[in-house]
Amino acid sequence: MNPLRWSFRVSLLAGFLVCAGLVGFALYAQYALLMDPCPLCILQRVVFIALGVVFLIGGLHAPRGGGRMAYAGLLLLIALVGIGIATRHLWIQSLPPGEVPSCGAPLGYMLETRSAHGGVVGVLLKVLTGSGECAAVQPILGLSMPWWSLIWFVLLGAWAALAGTRRPGVARR
Repeated sequence: MNPLRWSFRVSLLAGFLVCAGLVGFALYAQYALLMDPCPLCILQRVVFIALGVVFLIGGLHAPRGGGRMAYAGLLLLIALVGIGIATRHLWIQSLPPGEVPSCGAPLGYMLETRSAHGGVVGVLLKVLTGSGECAAVQPILGLSMPWWSLIWFVLLGAWAALAGTRRPGVARR
């Protein structure tokens, strides 16, 4: 079966399954491979979960016409957020050891005391600045986790755009 001929519903449900698999692998890497996630890794997981939820809702809803473009646009926007976070993470990993930001408070603590850190937005801004733990590179098949995240955000964004712009009749041939 040619994936380029899949219906909008099947395409989005496949995107959901990919996101679920990616989050499942991240949990496996954390608990079985003992690769503790840094705050930027956790944010990337949140973006994969958001992508998965929208893929699932869009796949179950399977709208016609402009609704497809709306789902594709929202998925592309979420994927772009993920691309931005993964790119920032890769930049931090590329810094020389002396220029890496120092490790800050753990994400859980910052969220518990978010009023002292300027609310949720303040916590997010602090996390996006990165910390020393975000600079650690733990390769999987030769690439670091943010590289894999970047690749998957690009692929999932392209998949969503393709699914949203394909004409409905193409899948039924």
